[in-house]
Amino acid sequence: MSASNKKPSPLTKLSTVQPSGKRDDNFFQQVFDVVRQIPKGRVTSYGAIAASLGAKSSSRLVGYAMNGAGSIKPKVPAHRVVNRNGDLTGMHHFSPPERMQQLLEKEGVKVENNRVVDFKKKFWDPSEL
Repeated sequence: MSASNKKPSPLTKLSTVQPSGKRDDNFFQQVFDVVRQIPKGRVTSYGAIAASLGAKSSSRLVGYAMNGAGSIKPKVPAHRVVNRNGDLTGMHHFSPPERMQQLLEKEGVKVENNRVVDFKKKFWDPSEL
């Protein structure tokens, strides 16, 4: 048998691989830390959060983090995160879906047709921290 066809010895230890998701967990924690800094009465976007973390093309991953933010302690104000147009795209993850709008309006953010009114004025840029 040639050297390239040898089977590994049963005593050969395989290198360990970090479970997938570990890196995502770290990214999610960073997302939660940014979201906790959004001032009351202001909103930001998935893309702005991703860009502030040096992962400009990871806005969808920020959305996944927000999807699971309801059970995180300390609380994460996920209702303050909207899409780049100010649309309440995450509202379907609230129970009931109207809850996202209610929470924003309680903080003085006006919403019409599931979109933040005066989005540019209410927008908070996390990269300016």
